[in-house]
Amino acid sequence: MNKITKIAIALIVCLVVGYSASIVTRPSVETWYPTIAKPVFNPPNWIFMPVWTILYIFMAVAAGLVWDKIKEDNEEVKKALGFFIIQLTLNAIWSYLFFGLKNPMLALIEIVILWLMIYETYLKFIKINKTAGYLLVPYIAWVSFATILNASIWWLNR
Repeated sequence: MNKITKIAIALIVCLVVGYSASIVTRPSVETWYPTIAKPVFNPPNWIFMPVWTILYIFMAVAAGLVWDKIKEDNEEVKKALGFFIIQLTLNAIWSYLFFGLKNPMLALIEIVILWLMIYETYLKFIKINKTAGYLLVPYIAWVSFATILNASIWWLNR
C-alpha cells in the first residue's frame, strides 16, 4: 500500500470520527449550548466546523506519514499509531461528554487526558517523521484553547 492510500484511509477514519462527534454536538448547539454562560473569548459557533475539518485533515496526513514508515520501524510505528487511535477516540468521547451529557466538568477532566494523549502522540510522531509531528502542533494548540474554554464554561455554569 502506498503513502497516498495510507493517508486517504487515515483521512476517512478521522473524518468519520469527526462526523460521528458532530451528530452528538449538533442538537445541543441549537438547544442547550446557547443557554449556558460562556466566556468573552468564546468563538462564534460557525468557526468550529472549518477548524476541526482542517485539524482532522492534518491529523490524517500525519498518521499516514507515520504509517508509511511501518517497514522501517515496525514497533515504534505501531506504538505511535496506537496513541493516535487512543487520542482520536478520546476526541470523539469529549463531544459526547460535553454536548451529549451536557457535563462540562466531566468533559474538562477528559480533555486534559486527551491533551496528554495528543502530546504523547506528537512526541512519538516527531521521532518517526518530523512533518507528521509538526502537523499535530495546530491540534495541540486548538485543544489547549478548547481546554481553557471548557474550564471557563464549567466555572461560569457550576
